[in-house]
Amino acid sequence: MQMKIWDPQHETMLREDLEQLQLERLQATLNRAYKNVTCYRTKFNSQGINPEDVSTLADLSKLPFTTKEDLRLNYPYGMFAVPLREVVRIHSSSGTTGKPTVVGYTKNDLRMWSSLVARFMTAAGVTPDDVVQIAFGYGMFTGAFGLHYGSETIGAAVIPMSGGNTDKQIMIMQDYRSSALVCTPSYAITIADRLDSLGIDPKTLSLKVGLFGGEPWSEAMRREIETRLMISATDNYGLSEIIGPGVAGECQCKCGMHISEDAFIAEIIDPETCQVLPPGSVGELVLTTITKEAFPMIRYRTRDITCLEYETCQCGRTTARMKKTMGRSDDMLIIKGVNVFPSQIEEVLIAIEGCQSHYQLIIDRKGALDVLEVCIEVTENIFYDEMKLQRAFLENIERKIDSVLGVGVVVKLVEPNSIPRHEGKAARVIDRRKL
Repeated sequence: MQMKIWDPQHETMLREDLEQLQLERLQATLNRAYKNVTCYRTKFNSQGINPEDVSTLADLSKLPFTTKEDLRLNYPYGMFAVPLREVVRIHSSSGTTGKPTVVGYTKNDLRMWSSLVARFMTAAGVTPDDVVQIAFGYGMFTGAFGLHYGSETIGAAVIPMSGGNTDKQIMIMQDYRSSALVCTPSYAITIADRLDSLGIDPKTLSLKVGLFGGEPWSEAMRREIETRLMISATDNYGLSEIIGPGVAGECQCKCGMHISEDAFIAEIIDPETCQVLPPGSVGELVLTTITKEAFPMIRYRTRDITCLEYETCQCGRTTARMKKTMGRSDDMLIIKGVNVFPSQIEEVLIAIEGCQSHYQLIIDRKGALDVLEVCIEVTENIFYDEMKLQRAFLENIERKIDSVLGVGVVVKLVEPNSIPRHEGKAARVIDRRKL
């Protein structure tokens, strides 16, 4: 399958050449971090590690991890490896669980970031002829800016619409002939819902591709988005602490997200033992940056659960591919001792006719037992059905979820539009347990 590749030199490297490049860049990164970042120097010294000890990629596993707590303890600039005068951009997380994590970029970092985003956008099918509508919120969040500069690097026209105001989003799509949509997958569903309510046929729009990230989503949700918006829906992955969007993204084969391995070294670890797992194993993704100047991250625990595949893709890219994230090692739900990911429940619900894409999981504890309630919006004909039919429908859902999860749930059917909508990431889980 012949597809356009933005950077063939790095996206189609032989594995042995790529690993040699990774090692050289890793060694340079370790030396710079050890010299300029007190946190890393302290970590390495406490374990008797010198950057010179890393002579192979396998030696990476000997190094300590970096966590979000390290970033908070060194707030705001303690993790920077360059003087502030060399930093030309500062982003941060929302800081919903305390102080935000602050990240910085040099001019070279921004150029690299733009190129990495251009890679996955090109892989998804974006060309210089496209009009890219960005419905991520602009601000301290890296998502909008990453896709913005990646689009401009390709030569596509950018509409920096930002998040929310769905009716105006649709008007812009119609009038400006937007051909690529950038937002969270849950917001894409919100747009589809609004198109339905306005009686607008998606075939009358110019949209052809969607680039969705910012939250885990299922294959079933992809199918729904593609059917309802008449587009090719692609996944991409990034996080602010590493670079923002640009770590990985799908090509048109949609068989995993290609990791830019010349810029990042990916490992999969057991989140409990922290041991590196063999290729193909499911575990927590750990990333090391090997090109970033301002804000190098060494063995950063992303908390995202996935697995890596190393076979050459049909598209011709030789880089490792990560599967869609299944959830997070730190906030995956543990119900009665069973690990539960919202995406598993989503797969079940979307496959059932009458269920809509909007749902919410409410976890509570009654006595010593966990109780998981699944609130599902259903179509009006289901909601207003006679009680006997509605009960049978509800019990069918409970059985199917139980068979997938191995744990019983309580299903509650709610009216359309009764679950709050969000312009960014959907608020899928409410945990009321006092853990």
